Amino acid sequence: MFPFLDLAGINRRDEVALTEAFQRVLRSGWYVLGAEVDAFEREYAGACGARHAIGVGNGLDALTLILRGYRQLGRLAEGDEVILPDNSFVATALAVSEAGLVPVLVEPDADTFNIDPAAAEAAIGPRTRAIIAVHLYGRLADMPRLRALAQRHDLLLIEDAAQAHGAVDVQGRVAGALGDAAGFSFFPVKNLGALGDAGALTTSDDALAEQVRKLRNYGSSRKYVHELQGVNSRLDELQAALLRVKLPRLADDAQARRDLASRYLARIDNAYLHLPQAPEVPGSHVWHQFVLRCEQREALQAHLEREGVPSLIHYPIPIHRQAAYAGFADLHLPLSRRLAGEVLSLPLYPGMADEWVERTIEACNAFRG
Repeated sequence: MFPFLDLAGINRRDEVALTEAFQRVLRSGWYVLGAEVDAFEREYAGACGARHAIGVGNGLDALTLILRGYRQLGRLAEGDEVILPDNSFVATALAVSEAGLVPVLVEPDADTFNIDPAAAEAAIGPRTRAIIAVHLYGRLADMPRLRALAQRHDLLLIEDAAQAHGAVDVQGRVAGALGDAAGFSFFPVKNLGALGDAGALTTSDDALAEQVRKLRNYGSSRKYVHELQGVNSRLDELQAALLRVKLPRLADDAQARRDLASRYLARIDNAYLHLPQAPEVPGSHVWHQFVLRCEQREALQAHLEREGVPSLIHYPIPIHRQAAYAGFADLHLPLSRRLAGEVLSLPLYPGMADEWVERTIEACNAFRG
């Protein structure tokens, strides 16, 4: 069976440059919050069209620190509610909880898998202060409707862009600059992946950026002077240097993913399989995952395995059914639960061998339930 994601092969393309970057950091003698982090933050902010990018330890910390930063600014207070989709990875909810806020889980849109703006609006209550729009599987959420909704109700609009590096809307604006702030993960499997845990947040809010820079570094802007009760969540020099090597490939890799997705959409033809909806704006989906739906998912996955085709489930348990959020177990979110029982991700990544693509297509078409 071929790999679901060939990370080693992806990184081999830049092996010489990655090795040089490692040696540059090694020889510098400076390994935390140095020149590499400064340079990557400038470059990534520019790539996203935001005034600030702030490197942190991981994607969860990026979201948490955005929310904590807004608490420091008085825009959020303990116990305030934040609306988010139930079918996201649990980190989206964990960030809300870690910041002392209350997650409000709502249904996604059945066609895009992203948060349903109508469901978000219906969930707004007297303590609602923010919406987190997750660009799930690499597809931009309906930001124009969500932005209008946030403006009508004076809510913060935050992007969970952990899967959407480089996604572009119809006006040419990039994920990371479509809300008040955005959290990114650079976990190795992401479209822009480090060689370990890493993350960043982007914003054009100068006041928020100032607070987060302190919060990520023990609440300090000057050594041994601590204005806030912060944390240690700093993108390290090595990961920043490696990400700088990989960042210039991001647009080409996104196009390679779109090309592969187009092949799947054009050639997989099976009434048992419900393919993802192609976006009207091709650049608005960077296809972090190619996720279809099948009512006989377990049978499909077993069939694909017999044919030598790997697959994964993103995500098998919705947030409100996780033990960590047992208090939400009685929520009525039928679409979220149905999706959790039907979604299946096919392999899709830059450099995927043509024979593997063909095998995947043929195996999907041969499935008979």
